[in-house]
Amino acid sequence: MVTVEEVIAEFRGSRNEEALAGMARYGIKAGSAYGWSVPQVRALAKRIVRELGRRSPARHAFALELWLTGSHEAQLLAPLVDMAQLVTGEQMEAWVADLDSWDTCDQLCNNLFGTTPFAWEKALSWSEREQEFVKRAGFALMAVLAWHEKGAPDERFLPMLAAIEREAADDRNFVKKAVNWALRHIGKRNVALNAAAVEVARRLAASGSQAARWVASDALRELESEAVRSRLGL
Repeated sequence: MVTVEEVIAEFRGSRNEEALAGMARYGIKAGSAYGWSVPQVRALAKRIVRELGRRSPARHAFALELWLTGSHEAQLLAPLVDMAQLVTGEQMEAWVADLDSWDTCDQLCNNLFGTTPFAWEKALSWSEREQEFVKRAGFALMAVLAWHEKGAPDERFLPMLAAIEREAADDRNFVKKAVNWALRHIGKRNVALNAAAVEVARRLAASGSQAARWVASDALRELESEAVRSRLGL
């Protein structure tokens, strides 16, 4: 059966220096990385899941071990191997505290955390935290939930809009981009949420914060675009 040691050896054996240089240019911390692309990591995840067994809890144990290696690629791989139904709130807190890169944050939220029963609670809780990537994870989760939870009632997104308005003045690049991401995705769900998101964005546009004004202008450009209005029937 595949081991974590074998996975790390495979990463090491296919180290890509050119890709590592590219990662650094895009603000991805490459100190613990081997330069693998996300499609490569996804292909490896499929292979591991087949070997461990799609319904086997061994996947969860394997994912926990992968994460603890601290390797960038292992931490991209772990959420693809893990099983959302076995993830605990304590695991989510431990993993989010380890985040040090925007791509790991976003992949973790999109591929695992967004499908757990704790996602809604954590999105709001993390949005209030000071740590840069914990806060980003909160807003990334909001974007993921807005995109994937098609049947969720509008009321579930109203506290998120309040959190967006509250935190939009955070001028850290990786935070403000996630705030903007969440605002745009919520505002594209339907007519009512579009109106609510646009209202928030207009208030932010009139604020004294440069970061908040950037969030607003970028969001309004999409939320009031012909493409979005046509899709929503406006």
